[in-house]
Amino acid sequence: MSETKPPSRVQVTWAGDRRFDAGRPGGATLRLDGSGETGQSPVDAVLSALASCISIDVVEILAKRRTPVQRLAIAVSGDRADTTPRRLTAIQLSFALDGAGIDRDQATRAIDLSLNKYCSVRDSLAADIVISWNLVLNGEPGAPGEARSSV
Repeated sequence: MSETKPPSRVQVTWAGDRRFDAGRPGGATLRLDGSGETGQSPVDAVLSALASCISIDVVEILAKRRTPVQRLAIAVSGDRADTTPRRLTAIQLSFALDGAGIDRDQATRAIDLSLNKYCSVRDSLAADIVISWNLVLNGEPGAPGEARSSV
């Protein structure tokens, strides 16, 4: 019998103007700012959450293959609709990954597994959001990729 996990819970507290502090009760908080002055905007936070979720998977997958990551940075951009609500319509991820012994097939497979199987943030986004990506591995660019849609 599988164990049911408790629901994720956060508390969001208004900090004046368009600013809010969010986090688990009694835990660390994150400043969200609709004007982007004192923290990320909510949409920027969604993009950051996606990149962070994928990063966790990629680092763990490559570590299990005994090819640890030495550096990982992801530049993320999101295209938004011109109409209200200005939802995300497409996301581009540019991975810069370095590590001795990591080959391109392994790194590409780790990114693909995260985007299409493991990343709960990706699965929580609307299925029609096109997610494309590219990988620079140890300074060498490769062919672009795209997450499969679950629609």
